[in-house]
Amino acid sequence: MPRLGTILRHAILIGFSAAIVLPLLWVLRVSLTDKLTAYKIPPEIGRVSFDNYVEVFTNYDFTSWFSNSLFIAFVSTALSLPAATMMAYSAARFRTGGSPLLIAVLASQMLPPIVLVLPLFLVFTTLLPVSGHVSIIIAHIAINLPFMAWMMVSFFEGETRSLEEAARTDGATRWQAFTRITIPVAVPGILAAGLLGFILSWNEFLYALILSDHGSQTLAVGLASLETHAGVNIAPLAAATLLALAPVLVLLPFLQKYLIKGLSLGALK
Repeated sequence: MPRLGTILRHAILIGFSAAIVLPLLWVLRVSLTDKLTAYKIPPEIGRVSFDNYVEVFTNYDFTSWFSNSLFIAFVSTALSLPAATMMAYSAARFRTGGSPLLIAVLASQMLPPIVLVLPLFLVFTTLLPVSGHVSIIIAHIAINLPFMAWMMVSFFEGETRSLEEAARTDGATRWQAFTRITIPVAVPGILAAGLLGFILSWNEFLYALILSDHGSQTLAVGLASLETHAGVNIAPLAAATLLALAPVLVLLPFLQKYLIKGLSLGALK
């Protein structure tokens, strides 16, 4: 007979899993029903239909939203990751800025996004007159880069430090030790930070709403536009939401081992 503690742990895990999975199953059900059935309470399972998915592509500019989000998230992550890696390495090896800087970086992530929207808007309309994709990418880099750097600091401490010192003793330069020893060992942490940076950029709404124009609207902004004067068009919105989750669901199985190893390594140090 299983002990009470084991049963309780499993019950808690099942509860947390249900809290995550059930909303997704609900959205899936709504996306596969007609618009009348989608609003019914208690819910009914009607005829399975893919009309909502067809409507998303035919009646809305979903392809443009998707490509804009993919481009912005990829470019902002690709530009942020090398800089964040160098910043994290500098903080771990040379204690650049010391603990106050790391605390300040962490504290900056606690600011409500609305606080930074007006300064960024003024910067992009006066000092740096850019708009569209460029302004959103710069905003995402400015917001995500400190978090990614702070997250990677712990990956450049511990075993990477001792391995790098051993390479330096054998005659390697600091740059050679960094590129040939430290970076390969820290790959799980770098990939974990990059994945989280991509997801944060992919899901970001407020900055994209304020800084985007008609040609650079992201998925988050586009999904918000599915609300009409008659209310939320819930069935196409459910279909578009599942399609918006597709890149993350595709990436996670390939990067799961790196993400878990990276996050657990950072938590243990």
